[in-house]
Amino acid sequence: MAIALVILLIISSIGLIAAVLLQSGRSAGLSGAISGAGEAVFGKKKGMDELFAKLTAGLAAVFLLSSLGLAMIGR
Repeated sequence: MAIALVILLIISSIGLIAAVLLQSGRSAGLSGAISGAGEAVFGKKKGMDELFAKLTAGLAAVFLLSSLGLAMIGR
């Protein structure tokens, strides 16, 4: 059981790192401030951003639960 939780923790941590790195930044400095007006007029490409946000939340929940499970098993 502990080995399965460790494997789940490793997979979720790698996935969480990848999901966070693949998300687009909220503002990219000066270019983000300039393009912010364009996004307000033309709309922003939300499909991938919403997908990565949901993926990040799901992986964070799996990471949290597997960490808690390992802590409870270790006692």
